[in-house]
Amino acid sequence: MRERYTRVVKVGNVEIGGSNPIRVQSMTKTPTIDIKATIRQIKGLAKKGCEIIRVGVPDKDSALALGKIKKESPIPIVADIHFDYRLALIALEQGVDKLRLNPGNIKNPKHISLIAREAKARGVPIRVGSNAGSLPQEILKKYGGVTPEALVESAINEVKLLEDNDFTDIVVSVKASSVPLTVEAYRLLSSKVNYPLHVGITEAGTLLPGAIRSSVGIGILLYEGIGDTIRVSLASSPDKEVEVAYEILDSLEIRRKGLRVIACPMCARAHFPVGEIAKKIENKFKDYSLNLTIAVMGCEVNGPGEAKWADLGIAGSQNRVIIFKYGKIIKETDWKHVLFELEKELNMWKEVNTN
Repeated sequence: MRERYTRVVKVGNVEIGGSNPIRVQSMTKTPTIDIKATIRQIKGLAKKGCEIIRVGVPDKDSALALGKIKKESPIPIVADIHFDYRLALIALEQGVDKLRLNPGNIKNPKHISLIAREAKARGVPIRVGSNAGSLPQEILKKYGGVTPEALVESAINEVKLLEDNDFTDIVVSVKASSVPLTVEAYRLLSSKVNYPLHVGITEAGTLLPGAIRSSVGIGILLYEGIGDTIRVSLASSPDKEVEVAYEILDSLEIRRKGLRVIACPMCARAHFPVGEIAKKIENKFKDYSLNLTIAVMGCEVNGPGEAKWADLGIAGSQNRVIIFKYGKIIKETDWKHVLFELEKELNMWKEVNTN
């Protein structure tokens, strides 16, 4: 899946592109001028595994808040700027690690040159990109509406504005809320540029539909080797954005973050709440850094057989529970003690891999 290698761009201490891992991003949903709340949200997201965080900069006060936020942030900060070039310059002075900027929104070429010069002097990359909802009128007229070609031409035009100013520390994105449109646009874009690509479905929606749309769109592209960093855009908690992002990467076996819990869908043979037990295991062991798969199967007949490839698994009836390792039964217990027994096995695994 990683046959397409782009140039490498450094965002603070995080590299994207090339052979680096697919990086997970999110965006704060607090008012940026509320510095304490924004820092608190960033730190929480970092604990979830977020590697780069974007912060909205709608006005001067928000831009001036970036310095204090940057000092407290454990991960690189991206300033999201639109229209006002002065906000980009203030953000650079405040020490941000990256700008999210559509040069086409800043009409004066002198202002674009100034931003490019100041960003280059500080080693700060710029993400440029086109969204379906904000394409220039001349592009829409040329293509008769929003098309993959329209999105790509708009993005490339913006890239050229920076390249004309000898600035090439660039990340590119072409987003829409339509999954097919977004996929086709990224396919076309990836054939035309070698810059790292920031992939996502914009305005994806609320938690469930948004997670599904994002998973389908981002999943298709990553499977085809397209994409160097991803952001799942949800009208929900940013924590959920990060969780969904890692589930996408885990499902494609691109990146693993801690334990993976799988579970059978249940049927008449199941005599215990499989989903409830699986959720308890996820919650109890969510901070374990072990790269293991735990299977929760509804019956002891099929459990070890269907999940014999799992590192650890549990299955059983109403009273009897077995714990198995690669399909081999290693322990019998009951539901009251199964989490305790599972924890002992995981701790032994951790001890072996630590020493």
